[in-house]
Amino acid sequence: MTKARLQEDPGKTPMILVVDDNQQNLELLQAYLEDIDCRTVPARDGLEALDVVANDPPDLILLDIMMPKMSGFEVCRRLKNDPKNSDIPVIMVTALSEFGDIERGIDSGTDDFLSKPVNKLELLTRVKTMLKLKHLTDKLERTLAYLNEIEKQAQTAKSDAD
Repeated sequence: MTKARLQEDPGKTPMILVVDDNQQNLELLQAYLEDIDCRTVPARDGLEALDVVANDPPDLILLDIMMPKMSGFEVCRRLKNDPKNSDIPVIMVTALSEFGDIERGIDSGTDDFLSKPVNKLELLTRVKTMLKLKHLTDKLERTLAYLNEIEKQAQTAKSDAD
């Protein structure tokens, strides 16, 4: 009989994907995030971001909206429509402030917004909150998978006993 694993890697350093076509914005966000125990990975456009997610899914994405090739709205929509990536929290970082833009972000599936210019304290607070939420969600999923495996093992043992 195989044992179910409850924990994958609970002590893993969280990875944050930072997506912005402006090099200065990218560097600024990464510099701000140095105050958090995390690993940052940059992407300069939406297509590069989707490639990164496909190869090494992050724990959180900071996503610019206005980018060439593919907007942040489209990137978010694609991520949230893919069951493998739909649980990755996305914070849209934008200079857009019209209600219609916020509505488009919500419709595309974003979890939160940050306005440019980014306030460091606000960024760090929201990132920490999203990472805690992601950690708890992952832990819940592992626990449910573990309980499901235990239930299967119990049913198999009962069937073998009958």
